[in-house]
Parts: sequence; structure tokens; C-alpha cells
Amino acid sequence: MSTKTVEEYASNQGEFEDVVLALAALVRKFAPKAEEAIKWTQPVWSLNGPLCYMKAFKKYVNFGFWRGAELDDPKGLLEGTGKQMRHVRIESVKNIPTTALKNFIKQAIKLNQTEGDPSR
Repeated sequence: MSTKTVEEYASNQGEFEDVVLALAALVRKFAPKAEEAIKWTQPVWSLNGPLCYMKAFKKYVNFGFWRGAELDDPKGLLEGTGKQMRHVRIESVKNIPTTALKNFIKQAIKLNQTEGDPSR
């Protein structure tokens, strides 16, 4: 049986269930028009192409952006070395950088609107 909703995904993440749900709530709040789906076995949000995603691991949750390398990141929170994608590592609800994630989501939406689908 495959996971069909973010809530189902969260329910399978043990101690990180609350982190997954909190991150999903942020995306729903700051990108209310984004399409939410489970793709590649993880939650993905799209708006004019892939926007952001999350993947839970044993000790943290990565919350990432397809256009992460293009985002303004004054605090240096984004990790990764690829040409495009970057992520923020989150270990608990207490250390979710809400303001920074809000800014990243807004920037990613604008980039997808002006530059088009980042997966093409």
C-alpha cells in the first residue's frame, strides 16, 4: 500500500510526525494555491512546477526547494551542493526556522512564476 496523503506520510515518521505536520502547515499557509502530493515517496508541493518537498530520515527531516540554489539565504540555512536543489535540516519542531522558510517559499513561488517549471 502506498502513502497517499501528507498525514499518512507523517503517521509513519515516528518522532518526526509533528515536524512533518508542522512543515506541511507552513506550506499550506504560505503557498495556499500549491498542489500537494506524495511523489517519489515523499510530500511534494507544486505551483508552476515543483516548489518544495520534505523527506524524513532517522535523525532529522529535510525540507527542500527545487530552486534552492537561486534563493536568497542571508542566514546560510540551505544545504546542498547540486546545481539546483537545496534543503534545510530540521531536527525538532522547536528548531523550525519559520520566518526563513516563509521567505524561501515566497521566493520559490515567485521564481516559478517568472522563470517557469524548474524541472524542465
